[in-house]
Amino acid sequence: MHRCGIIDLGSNTIRLVVYEVKKSPGERLTKKDFSTLISTKKTVGLSNYVIDGQLSDAGIERAAEVLSDMIGRAKVVNCDSVSIFATAVLRNCNNSKAAVKAIEKRIGCRIDMISGEKEARLDFVGASCDRKISSGTLIDIGGGSTELVQIAGGKAGNMESISMGSVSTYASFVLHVLPTPAEIDAIAKALSERLDRLNNAKSYRCSTLYGVGGSIRALGKLDALLLGQEKKSRELDRDDITRLTEALHSASSDFTHALTKAAPDRIHTIGCGLVILSTVMDTLGAKRVEICKYGVREGYLLECVHAS
Repeated sequence: MHRCGIIDLGSNTIRLVVYEVKKSPGERLTKKDFSTLISTKKTVGLSNYVIDGQLSDAGIERAAEVLSDMIGRAKVVNCDSVSIFATAVLRNCNNSKAAVKAIEKRIGCRIDMISGEKEARLDFVGASCDRKISSGTLIDIGGGSTELVQIAGGKAGNMESISMGSVSTYASFVLHVLPTPAEIDAIAKALSERLDRLNNAKSYRCSTLYGVGGSIRALGKLDALLLGQEKKSRELDRDDITRLTEALHSASSDFTHALTKAAPDRIHTIGCGLVILSTVMDTLGAKRVEICKYGVREGYLLECVHAS
């Protein structure tokens, strides 16, 4: 048995997950072969440090500070390896290479800046850990981007990364905390236009979406709380999304109170995540979203850490 620390450097949060793995590196893993020992995150909001398209010196220092702390935590629990990967916030800024190099110098560790296509593929690898996904479309609503993966015959097909995530959309469209009806319409219109321009757009049409990532899991928690259920929803259908959207429009006290319980660190972004999910469902003709437990971090463990 060995321990792998994986740090996910995202647009809104930096998360450390320490996995205990039963098999030796190179052996094929299933969900029974690894378990989560530690999962901790820090809300950093790195996308707020992107000014005129560049990650600022303050953003570089903030990222290095939190990453150093995460690396230290991984060493305390005797990790055999620590890997760091970065997604949209560093991928999309104009000074990405220089910023990564500066952060690496400060923390003394390499950062793997993965492409949007690779992120989408790892989402599928991770989501497939505990279930067989034969057909449909996988969706990951991240902070800085939304990934789509077309699935057919149990294999990943076309993949797209759209530069509208919950955090970046909030920054671009929302003035206060929750989006207004007019802002909701503006977000939906902008995303619909991007979806219409996708390569092989028709291939993503499906009846079932497979949702990975914190935004969709938070929506599952929020839905359960609004329904008075103790356990978070594992699936959201079109009626659930409509009910959540109506609650967002009303911004009632019941909705805001449930939101503070379901996702206190996502209060300002979960509305945007909901609009993104609803718009994707409408555009692709999806009737339901199956919420997956695993995603990009588990995909990275299987494909980039353990397989090497």
